Amino acid sequence: MAFRDKDLWIPGPVTVAGRELKRYHIDQPHRRIEPEVEKAAYDLLPRLLPAGVDDDTPAAGWVVLHRGADTGAYLLAYSWVWDNVVEVRIAAAGQPALDCPDGDPTHFVELRRPWVGCVWELGVLEHERAAWVRHVLAPDRPDLAGWRVDTRAEGPVGR
Repeated sequence: MAFRDKDLWIPGPVTVAGRELKRYHIDQPHRRIEPEVEKAAYDLLPRLLPAGVDDDTPAAGWVVLHRGADTGAYLLAYSWVWDNVVEVRIAAAGQPALDCPDGDPTHFVELRRPWVGCVWELGVLEHERAAWVRHVLAPDRPDLAGWRVDTRAEGPVGR
């Protein structure tokens, strides 16, 4: 199997259901994520976030929207819970191999598999773990504003 990097870009943070979320988009070097795929993903996003907020943990996390090389699109919502734990919920579209009903990349369905992410998405997880320690857990007082602007660099991702 040939491996190649994909492109990572950061469209800026959003607040969804009271949760501050950094956004990361991963797409193909020759094809950006289509606006209709992005809209469908963010319309579904609130359903992937934990209900309620833990008083001891900032309501924060990050989202990865990943457009596959074929018809697939993937939405991963990572949320900080219980102070230092990451919860992830995933939806996929256009990937019949994952029980999606069709090949439509805007028809997202929640996955029930215990997956964390693929090699392109895990680079973001590595960065976010370190950023959470740096800005929220290690200081005497959490610096959520510092965490919010500390993103992985845009550009090639995968290696």
